[in-house]
Amino acid sequence: MLELKNITYIVHDEKTNEERAVLKNINVKFPENKLTVITGQNGSGKSTLIKLIMGIISPTSGEIIYNGKNITNLSINERANLGITIALQQPVRFKGLTVKNLLDVASEKSNKISDACEYLSKVGLCAKNYLNRELDSTLSGGELKRIELAISLAKGGELYLFDEPEAGIDLWSFDSLVDLFKTLNDKTVIIVSHQEKIIEEADYLLIIENDGYKMGKKDEIYSILKPEPICKKLGGQNE
Repeated sequence: MLELKNITYIVHDEKTNEERAVLKNINVKFPENKLTVITGQNGSGKSTLIKLIMGIISPTSGEIIYNGKNITNLSINERANLGITIALQQPVRFKGLTVKNLLDVASEKSNKISDACEYLSKVGLCAKNYLNRELDSTLSGGELKRIELAISLAKGGELYLFDEPEAGIDLWSFDSLVDLFKTLNDKTVIIVSHQEKIIEEADYLLIIENDGYKMGKKDEIYSILKPEPICKKLGGQNE
């Protein structure tokens, strides 16, 4: 189980020359083997929370507990070795490395072509067109996003963190993306998303707003997002 205890993250606002709390006193437990969707207002700290869990940034105060172990001060690699996997909102480009190279690195083995093809097909890509492609500027944002999802699958793990995985994904592929998340029903999955269809698949919702947060079973707190359309109430797609 993942637990956040009194997590606060403060940044220095250069415009006002003052300290600003992006997140303040977050206390939540993410149930095991369930899908939790984090949603809420733009700028409320949703992506920041994902980065804190992975160790990309460190909290100003508070503790992050994973399976009973305090991982607050662990590195990204140490957390990855514990079974935590992340797909970022904006995938990184790796010049000189092919998709096959990265799938091998992620899974820590030389994948058979059939295995590599399976990872790519799960995210809606034709393997023969991508295995030898470099992750460079020739790839679109949507292609990069799907390749990163495939790399996450190749790495494996027990806790998956997805930051707006639908970004750049065409509508034709969106249902396949949702189906992909359903296949991870034996894992703990945390997704930052504004998309109503993803939110409807959640077991739990964590709603973060500038003045606080609320977490609970989807059926219990989903009404908070209604009756206004989600895209209107939450302010669109960009964090």
